[in-house]
Amino acid sequence: MAPPPSANLPLGERIIALVKTLQFAWFSGHLVLLLCIFRYTLSLITLNYASRWARFTYRTAFVSAALTYGIVVYKTWRARQKVGAKYPGGAIGYLSDENVQYLAMALVWLVFPQYTFALLPYGIYSVFHVATYTRNNVIPTIQPNKVPAGASPGTKPQSTNPIAEAIGNFVKQYYDASMSIVSGMEILLWVRLFLAAVFFQRRSWWLLGIYTAFLRTRFAQSSHVQDSFRILESRVDSLVGAQGTPPAARSVWDGVKNGTRQFHDVTDLSKYTNGSAVPKKTS
Repeated sequence: MAPPPSANLPLGERIIALVKTLQFAWFSGHLVLLLCIFRYTLSLITLNYASRWARFTYRTAFVSAALTYGIVVYKTWRARQKVGAKYPGGAIGYLSDENVQYLAMALVWLVFPQYTFALLPYGIYSVFHVATYTRNNVIPTIQPNKVPAGASPGTKPQSTNPIAEAIGNFVKQYYDASMSIVSGMEILLWVRLFLAAVFFQRRSWWLLGIYTAFLRTRFAQSSHVQDSFRILESRVDSLVGAQGTPPAARSVWDGVKNGTRQFHDVTDLSKYTNGSAVPKKTS
């Protein structure tokens, strides 16, 4: 993340310099996404989720998500172009970038029928992105950090803003737990789409196929998703292994596990990228 404008500039010039950056557009996209989710939630509470305002805020939320992830993808591409670097594995390696995946899914959610649950993972990510940018860029722009009196040359400025410190503590304390919640939501969302496909809801089979591919790549790249699947497996194992569970239920569960493992092996992207490491999502 780029540093805030120089503290030697007047406040007005610092704000203008901050707003003119591409990173501020990224921050604004996350902020608009959160505002849209808040407004959409009000529509849900009042049972107006099919209203024009609800549809508008739902679609706008995913437009904002596509904007933010598109900016990250563009900056990554531009940085690689400057040094002449290419993604390992060609096109498959490029699609293995998690930012590309979330950009693609934002566009998918934008054009497919509404699924309220799809907003939540993006919203949680945006909370931490907005918080981090506010702490590292917005607050230092308004109230620049100062070098302690009598400090030696080269000493980095220290933050004395209590709001910035509170935000830092919040991110540090809740980030990992929130990422685990996101991974659980993404798995539950697949279940929701599967049920929609079973009942042949409009375009549900197309969406289920696309989202299955997305979740498969998330599993390959995210330790949180892997942990969530392990927890789910252990809990279902406990349920079907309990005394009194019909043998048919155990057989079905064993079949599901075996089929899932076979699907995992067949769709292992490392086979097609020569084992190259998959880029991690960092912003």
